[in-house]
Amino acid sequence: MVLMLEVKQLVVAYGRVNAVKGIDFTVEQGQVVTLLGTNGAGKSTTLRAISGLLKQVSGEIWFQGERLDRQPAHRIVERGVAQSPEGRRLFRQMTVEDNLKLGAYSRSRRESAAVRADMDRIYDLFPVLGERRNERAGLFSGGEQQMLAIGRAMMSRPKLLMLDEPSMGLSPLMTQRIMATIKALQSEGVTILLVEQNAAAALKLSDRAYVLEVGHITLDGTGQQLLGDDRVKRAYLGEN
Repeated sequence: MVLMLEVKQLVVAYGRVNAVKGIDFTVEQGQVVTLLGTNGAGKSTTLRAISGLLKQVSGEIWFQGERLDRQPAHRIVERGVAQSPEGRRLFRQMTVEDNLKLGAYSRSRRESAAVRADMDRIYDLFPVLGERRNERAGLFSGGEQQMLAIGRAMMSRPKLLMLDEPSMGLSPLMTQRIMATIKALQSEGVTILLVEQNAAAALKLSDRAYVLEVGHITLDGTGQQLLGDDRVKRAYLGEN
């Protein structure tokens, strides 16, 4: 496998408090890799640091053999890293189509035909978005907004797509649809770094997973290995 992302001894702080405390992990091309942990474990903070939205205290972030942590957020998007954030963060007063166009802001005007083709691909992946492309995003259900948030991130043509709590607040049926979408994106060659509260669903999808506890990685393995781990069963799967 080809190494895509490498995080080395990453430390990230809010003020004087370290939220991420010297973690190391890797993501190989074509994988789905999950970060598990309770609230406050440092998962979202890690994604924000990779995206360039937070400056690390120390450590290194490498993407396809180049230092990523020295670049501003918009350059990181241009390099091929996109994030669908927790809470979706859509422009609620704007239409579906305008939200998707904003996802392609880093692409040049010469790519207008390709941008249109990618938008049509998003509509094929999420037909409800195509059917309601001229409606305001704020009118959509939580699941439909999540589809739009993923679609917006995909419009930058990422090599690495980071999804932060994509099933949060969704019904079990909609959660299944989102997980099926993640699997479909992987089959198309997209590498995915996933933060997900539904540990069972995430681990079933994952090639590899890491458990974060108060800023430290305490456990890692394949998705199947962690599904069978007694500590994971007790802490995240509700099994005694």
